[in-house]
This record gives sequence, C-alpha cells and structure tokens, in this order.
Amino acid sequence: MFCKCKLFAKQTKGMTKMLFDVIIDTIKDSVRLLPFLFLTYLLIEQLEHRAGAAGRKKLGAARRSGPFWGALFGLLPQCGFSAAASSLYAGRVITLGTLFAVYLSTSDEMLPVLLSETAEPGVIARMLAIKAVVGMLSGFLVDLVIRDGRKKQENKLFGSHHNHDGESGCGRQLALAALRHTAEVFCYILLVSFVLNLVIALIGEETLAGLLSGVPVLGQFLCALVGLIPNCASSVVLTELYLAGVLSLGAAMSGLLVNAGVGLLVLLRQNRDRKETVGIIGALYAFGVFWGLVIEFLF
Repeated sequence: MFCKCKLFAKQTKGMTKMLFDVIIDTIKDSVRLLPFLFLTYLLIEQLEHRAGAAGRKKLGAARRSGPFWGALFGLLPQCGFSAAASSLYAGRVITLGTLFAVYLSTSDEMLPVLLSETAEPGVIARMLAIKAVVGMLSGFLVDLVIRDGRKKQENKLFGSHHNHDGESGCGRQLALAALRHTAEVFCYILLVSFVLNLVIALIGEETLAGLLSGVPVLGQFLCALVGLIPNCASSVVLTELYLAGVLSLGAAMSGLLVNAGVGLLVLLRQNRDRKETVGIIGALYAFGVFWGLVIEFLF
C-alpha cells in the first residue's frame, strides 16, 4: 500500500512538473509575439485612418509585388511575421498571394536550429532558397488565378472606409484601438498554444518522430500535417529529423513549407469568412505536399 502511494506521488509530481514547463513555454512563446502584434494593429489603424484616393492608388501598386517581398520577409526567423501577415490579410491590406508567400517562406525555428546544429552553409542556403522561391512562385500564382476576385475585394475594402475627423484619428485613439486588438488576439493565442503544447508534451517528440520516419511518399502528407501545427516545436522536430537523416529533403520541406507558426491562429481569429479560412489552410497543405513531392523528385 505504501509503495502504491509513493508511486502515485511520484507520478503526480512528474505531471505537475510537466504542466509547469508547458505553462512557462507557452507564456514565453506567446509574450515574444506582443511587439509584432501591436505594431501590426497600429499599422492597420493608420492605414484605415489615412485611406484615400492617392493612398489607394499607391497601395494597389505595391500589392502587385507583395508575394516577392512577403517571401523575403518570411525568411526571417520570427513567428511574428506570419501573425502580422494574417492580420493584414484579414483587413484586406495585402493580397491572398502575399499571405501564401509569407506562410510558405516562414518556418519558425528552422534557421535557428540549422545554425545551432552548425549545418553546412550549402544546406542552409539551399533550404532558404527553396522556401523563398516556392513562396514567390506560389504567391504570384495565387494572385494571378484570383486576380478578378482580388480587385472586387479591394474596391469593397476601400469603398467601406469612413472619413475620420481630426479628433477620432488622433494617435492616442489609434494606439488604444491597436492595444485592444492585440490583447484579444494574444489571449486567443495563449489559450490555443497551451493546449497544443500540452498535447505535444503528452505524446512526446520521439513518438512523433517515429510516425514520420520510414514512410516513402506518404511522408510528405504526414509531415505537412505536422507542419500545420501552429507551434514552434513542429519546425524544430522536422529540422532535427532532416539533419539526423531520418527525413528526406522533400518530406522535411513539406512540413517546413506549411509551418506558418501562430499565423494560422491569428487568421482563424481575425478573418471573418470562416469558409475562406478553411480553404486557405487546405490550399496551404496542398501546396506543401505538392512542392514536397517536386523537391523529392528533383533532389
């Protein structure tokens, strides 16, 4: 009886420590997004306030090259850029193609892991180049296919803006509005990230690695599913498995291409068109699998 109580106490202590670690990791991962979220919403408030005929024309010209810049900015190793892109798309400030370009070029912790593991410069350059090229090509393709629909969206967006007087458009009110949006999205990210971190902690990274290894062709489909998990742990696992030789480049890239971090969480929270959001996630998964198979064939 005493042994059972001792074993139960030990198990309880282990679960408590795991839960504590999950809470700490969740808070750390979420808090570092705050500057990106606030600056993004502040930018959106400024754009909404200053929208006009001249600004509309200038912004429209910049939007055409959006996938190019989106793919480049997405390469930077920070979760915040995908979150910012989601918010900007929800406000119809950037095109859908630009959103895909950012998502496909973003990979959370891929670059830091590659650098920390002292991967060869050629390997790092190749993976970054693949993500940038795939992001640009996919982004421009999306914008080309839905060009007519995008123009209708732009007209609807700018036609819905209201004129602001000097009082309502003051910097203080814009900052307060940005803070309110930031707080709402931060709470949502914090809650969902906690659940995801807890699930990963219970399953274990080794179990996840076992599910992804040794599965030809299907590896692309499975890795893309793992990559959709809006958590930095998924990019770490995929990168480590590739460096260890467990995953092929094609399989690893399938997951890393769709690994948009918390950007998907922000999109789910901010985009009012739920059907469109589901379609975006499905298309992102399809892009990851397709390009993973292409990469597998080429390399």
